[in-house]
Amino acid sequence: MRQTRLGLSENARKASISILQTTLSDALSLRLAVKQAHWTVRGPHFQQLHELFDSFVAPLDAEIDEVAERIATLGGTPDGRVEAVAQAAGLARYPFEAITGTDHLTALAERFAGLGNTARDGINAADNAGDADTADLLTATSRFLDQSLWILEAHLDGK
Repeated sequence: MRQTRLGLSENARKASISILQTTLSDALSLRLAVKQAHWTVRGPHFQQLHELFDSFVAPLDAEIDEVAERIATLGGTPDGRVEAVAQAAGLARYPFEAITGTDHLTALAERFAGLGNTARDGINAADNAGDADTADLLTATSRFLDQSLWILEAHLDGK
């Protein structure tokens, strides 16, 4: 961890970097899952779902950048390499056999919910470590994830 003039203790920075790296790995995994759904969805609602899934990508990219840049701001080095993400991601492996809209909606809803829960856990942990800015960043991330989950679940209508 590099030195910085931030007014946070080294312990707070280490804790926040760890929290953020977990979030980064899961967010990158989720982004790839969204693209997998976008590329492979089939069925009567193809066009709508194809466009819906793609609409999540740019906001996810923005969240990923915020998380990675916060790691760097704290003196850490964000690790977004595919090998690191594959090893560290806590989200379930995306089902390769998912084809129908319902398959993809369900798989994505589970992953958006999972990352939302990770972000909420991180909010509390960062706050407890004394890093209100990281807690704030993760609060915004969780709001985006929760809203995305709501949209996915609306398509599932209780399924």
